[in-house]
This record gives sequence, C-alpha cells and structure tokens, in this order.
Amino acid sequence: MSTSEARPADASEETTGDRWTPIREMPPSAKLVAKVLDYEDTMTQSQLAEETLLPSRTVRYALSRLEDADAVDSRFSFTDARKRIYTLTI
Repeated sequence: MSTSEARPADASEETTGDRWTPIREMPPSAKLVAKVLDYEDTMTQSQLAEETLLPSRTVRYALSRLEDADAVDSRFSFTDARKRIYTLTI
C-alpha cells in the first residue's frame, strides 16, 4: 500500500520537472533568474539584478539565454518605455 502512495507523488514530481526542462542545461545564473521570476510575476532587469545579487551584465546574459529558450517573455514597461519587464513563461 505504501508503494501505491509513493507512485502518485513521483508522477507529480515528474510533471513539475517537465516545466523546467528547457532550462536544465543552462548556466546557474539563468536558473537563478528563472527561479526569481517564478516567485515574482514580473520584474525589470535592474530589479532582477538587485534581487539575485548578480551583476547586471550577468542578468542580461541570463535573460537572453532564457528568451532564446522561450522560457521568458519581455515587454516594454508602460510607466517607463526605456525599461523592459520580464515574465517567466514556462
């Protein structure tokens, strides 16, 4: 009976894991940025740099890798058109 209880938990972990498949082989900085975006709905590059304690150049590289994998979507900010707002799409 305990084995049947363990199987649904394993199945749910596999389903959850599939969501992160596009970024599994990415650098740690990209994974960190993705995880922060998972907790926060939308953030700018400067907010991500402040939250992750990564240099802005590293955050920019991580975001470009995530965008290439279609894991992140970006749009212009309505309050400041010079900034882009990033959202996790996976």
